[in-house]
Amino acid sequence: MTDGCLRALVEAIHSSPTQAVLYLSGGASQALGLLMSVPGASNTVLEAVVPYSRMSMVQLLGKVPTQFAGRQTSEDMALLAYNRALKLSKPGFPALGVGFTGSLATTRPKLGDHRFHLSTRTSNRHWVSTVTLSKGLRNREQEERVSSHVLLKAVADACKVRATFVSELTEADLCDESERHFDEDQELEQLINGQICFKVYPFSSETHTSGTERKIILSGSFNPLHEGHLKLLEVATSICGDGYPCFEISAVNADKPPLTVSQIKDRVKQFEKVGKTVIISNQPYFYNKAELFPGSAFLIGADTAARLINPKYYGGDCANMVETLVGCKRTGTTFLVGGRNVDGVFKVLEDFNIPEELKDMFIPIPEERFRMDISSTEIRKSRGM
Repeated sequence: MTDGCLRALVEAIHSSPTQAVLYLSGGASQALGLLMSVPGASNTVLEAVVPYSRMSMVQLLGKVPTQFAGRQTSEDMALLAYNRALKLSKPGFPALGVGFTGSLATTRPKLGDHRFHLSTRTSNRHWVSTVTLSKGLRNREQEERVSSHVLLKAVADACKVRATFVSELTEADLCDESERHFDEDQELEQLINGQICFKVYPFSSETHTSGTERKIILSGSFNPLHEGHLKLLEVATSICGDGYPCFEISAVNADKPPLTVSQIKDRVKQFEKVGKTVIISNQPYFYNKAELFPGSAFLIGADTAARLINPKYYGGDCANMVETLVGCKRTGTTFLVGGRNVDGVFKVLEDFNIPEELKDMFIPIPEERFRMDISSTEIRKSRGM
């Protein structure tokens, strides 16, 4: 494949909206150079990691793989990379995870095959390929070139890029590939089971600061979504000045059974009707949400703020409470606090004693900017739900 064709392929990849994380070990190093050397790389590459040592791979996977240069390892890497891409990508942009592991020509003769395993993961597609190279046909640099070209083609396919690709594989090389497609129900099942960390429904057609990665998040059960939720997010967005406003529902509840796929889809329909972005996650606690959505501003009511700073929810340990919330603070998390009825009394942020080291995390929403006492619980009661 000519250098001009390769450059055109990479340019097309960079022109797509897909944002990727790549985990590569044992080959395809030239692919990174090509992706990074063509202008527009920041549009595509969120992160690239080369876990080359055994210990590095073990730490990445969180386990000792059966085979370090194996097909299953490449699939595990791709899924980890996809979840990482979800966390790092701009809201609403397609995420891609790439996993590659290879055993190519080296300085000493190899007893086994020269082969590599490559896997890509998007929201609705999982593709995996094993390529066994004809032994003795190429040197290390040539095997690197071939594996890099195959990886770039796989990335282009995942980005839905149409491009002419002339493979340098020969009839003597063996290629075994397969793919699975997921429908929405399967993807939500994977989320509930913890395989993927969240799913974005980017229903919003509003334009926001082009480079913003910060999210302004209103979390809740939204059973049902009502005008108060919409107004609160609107006011908070005007206070923050910039950021991507969205709603978030956790499919997993701290003290209730997880939502079913059917329940999730019913609640998602509410946001489609009003044209607002909603994220479905599997993290019920704010300290986990802070890790999932670093740098975000979370909108909470005064009742939630009261629970956040109550040592009762941290094993009765005030130091544990402070340490946990300081951990959230390190991720860049802030909390915008709206007034709320607490035990029949309307409370605002100023009514609570926030520890000194946490005060700058909490930002009040003035009562004159937003006050709505109606709750989803009251709406359900009025509707006989």
